Amino acid sequence: MRIYNFTDNDDVDVVAQQGPFQIIEWKKDLSVPYAGAAGAWFASQMNVRRRQAVCHLDGRIGVTVQAGAMQWTAGHIQATTGVKGVGDFIGKLARGAVTNESAIKPEYVGTGVLVLEPTYRHLLLISPMQLGGSMTVNDGMFYACESTISQRAVMILRPSAMVAGGEGLFNLALEGQGTAVLESPVPASELVTIDLENDELKVDGNFAVAWTTGLQFTVERSGKTLIGSAASGEGLVNVYRGTGRVLLAPVAAPTFNINAGTGSV
Repeated sequence: MRIYNFTDNDDVDVVAQQGPFQIIEWKKDLSVPYAGAAGAWFASQMNVRRRQAVCHLDGRIGVTVQAGAMQWTAGHIQATTGVKGVGDFIGKLARGAVTNESAIKPEYVGTGVLVLEPTYRHLLLISPMQLGGSMTVNDGMFYACESTISQRAVMILRPSAMVAGGEGLFNLALEGQGTAVLESPVPASELVTIDLENDELKVDGNFAVAWTTGLQFTVERSGKTLIGSAASGEGLVNVYRGTGRVLLAPVAAPTFNINAGTGSV
């Protein structure tokens, strides 16, 4: 099998590669109509471009993707549910109900190429091993991962979570060897890495992309008293305690509501 005018197109850059994944970036949107050409050019200059994840399957390890993210496949590739029994099915339903992720994520196996839907968001390649073997990711950021990575729901200690942002009490944790693709509002070059050693980090807003699952994550008042919190003007802050790593996107808007694969900004 040979594929032409795709990754070898002079309008395409391969911007990252890890494990079975390549991240490609379309430098210009050449399909826009006349009326939108000026806007598309300025968007490209500001790095607002369509990106896609390309997965190369070798028949040994499958790839799990967010439901509805597949655009096309070439080769001998089959989609399965990834469900390994009744107990696994019930667990996936329960996890999906509390993490704002699709309950059943298709798993693609075989040999060939799997291409995911384009998105204007930035696609990050990251391994749970980079965060101690298990990482918790912010709501809606999961895009794909190698099937060697397990997924589970992690309860977040968030008293007043509704006030803090209405995100719920659970996030998705990814564990084990392999590479995951996260859909982020910022590129990897803008992520701030903070390593904690029996310490704490306080963040005024929902700016964390991922963090070591072993960290204790709570939402607390910024001051010791209600008066102190009011005086600081911060109110509630996200607090990470313990030993581990936190990846922050400080220049992003304080929300991570991501429409995967829609091409929306």
